[in-house]
Amino acid sequence: MNSPASHVKTIAKRELASYFASPVAYVFLVIFLLLTGFFTFTAGSFFERGEASLAAFFGWHPWLYLVLVPAVGMRLWSEERRSGTLELLLTLPISAWEAILGKFLASWIFLALALALTFPVVITVNWLGEPDNGQIVAGYFGSLLLSGTYLAVTCMTSALTRNQVISFILSVVVCLFLILAGFNPVTDLFTRWASPAVVETIAAFSVVTHYDGLQKGVIDTRDLFFFASVIGFALFATAIILRNRRAG
Repeated sequence: MNSPASHVKTIAKRELASYFASPVAYVFLVIFLLLTGFFTFTAGSFFERGEASLAAFFGWHPWLYLVLVPAVGMRLWSEERRSGTLELLLTLPISAWEAILGKFLASWIFLALALALTFPVVITVNWLGEPDNGQIVAGYFGSLLLSGTYLAVTCMTSALTRNQVISFILSVVVCLFLILAGFNPVTDLFTRWASPAVVETIAAFSVVTHYDGLQKGVIDTRDLFFFASVIGFALFATAIILRNRRAG
């Protein structure tokens, strides 16, 4: 009998292979690299800053992922429901959790690959100066956790509907809330009528609040716990949705 880990690995390999079975994956990778380059070197005024830092590179990731990650994950369960293969998948001798983890890990690996392909910016900044490479590594780690958080949310919304467009819109709305909850203009607005404790509580639910420390090179267990909690909650909600569908 195959182990749960073997089931997860099999599903992950199948899902990852499906990404590269069409030109969509390569188009996504090219678009991602072009956008990161544009936001880093043009919109981020990389050369005008006069410092060997990737702050401009990492600073745009919450907004860049807001569209790109839902575009990757919107098909995870919506496509299964649309094509009618979800019922077949749920009747296989695997648990819902194994299917969820397999699909989630495959998409997260794909996003990690896209992120790894940005290594030329690291080479560039080291060639131009002497950056804090420890901070850069922490920034990449934070960016990976950020993409995983958005992906888990998209996984949940994808299980709700068979329409990929609706899944995309729902995930963008939820992820936008997770950004704006700690966005400075929003928190400044809240301070006008709410107490500092309320504002801090709202900001604590923001990915920006926890991502900022990581991109500055500070690895705080509270930030790691936040990302792990959101990912875990979203995947747990996905399991509940699929379990209800199987029962129905």
